[in-house]
Amino acid sequence: MKANKVMMPVLFGLFLVLAIYIGTLPGASAGYKYILTLNPAGLAKPDLWVFAFGQAFFSLSVAGNGSVIYGSYLSKSEDIPSSARNVAVFDTIAALLAAVVIIPAMAVVLGEGINDVKGGPGLMFVYLVNVFNAMPAGRIIGAIFYICVLFAGVSSIVNLYEAPIAFLQEHFKFKRAAAVGIIGVIGLVVSIAIQPWTSQWMDVVSIYICPLGAALAGVMFFWVLGKEKALAAVNEGAKKPIGGWFFPLGKWVYVICAVLALILGVMYGGIG
Repeated sequence: MKANKVMMPVLFGLFLVLAIYIGTLPGASAGYKYILTLNPAGLAKPDLWVFAFGQAFFSLSVAGNGSVIYGSYLSKSEDIPSSARNVAVFDTIAALLAAVVIIPAMAVVLGEGINDVKGGPGLMFVYLVNVFNAMPAGRIIGAIFYICVLFAGVSSIVNLYEAPIAFLQEHFKFKRAAAVGIIGVIGLVVSIAIQPWTSQWMDVVSIYICPLGAALAGVMFFWVLGKEKALAAVNEGAKKPIGGWFFPLGKWVYVICAVLALILGVMYGGIG
């Protein structure tokens, strides 16, 4: 929590600086055109809606344990509905900032050729490196950009590691530093060991494990816990209690969407 209070504002600040600088470079307008041009015919394609749904589903971490981990450290006075709205708003802002940095930066070098570029990990770690190297002050801009990526990655791994770290602390009475060290070493060894199968492993996690976990969490909260306890938990500390619409929305729409994410992920070979 303390790390994120520092890293997240710095991340937003660095991205904002990058967005302003890249906007001053010749050729960046092609990138803005690419982002803002609407193709009405594309809206009729089911794939567009499927992958947009996948982006929202995974970006908000409803498919991971982030909300559980960070939520467990909130005080009883925390306004949960307000915090949830802030998460959605700032997640969207972060995505837009990333878009107005990455796409115009590529357009500075490629111009209209940006239309032929495909996404994926190679875009960030291979293609963008060459783009930054070809830009004015590109090495400095690239360094700032990958510092942003580092901060985003560290903030994500904090919530992934916190669950096993807390388990060691609570059940085996490890001190914090020892628990962090053990999980860190295990994570390092596992990550090195699965390098030849990283893509396949990530496919298993994103296609099967995350959506299934999200669906099971929804079933436990909305179907097993019950309406009274669920609404009491959500409204604890809320200045303006959330309406009765929340429970049926979660019970039916959210759980069905989580199951749908699993089914669509299997059909499309991944949607997030």
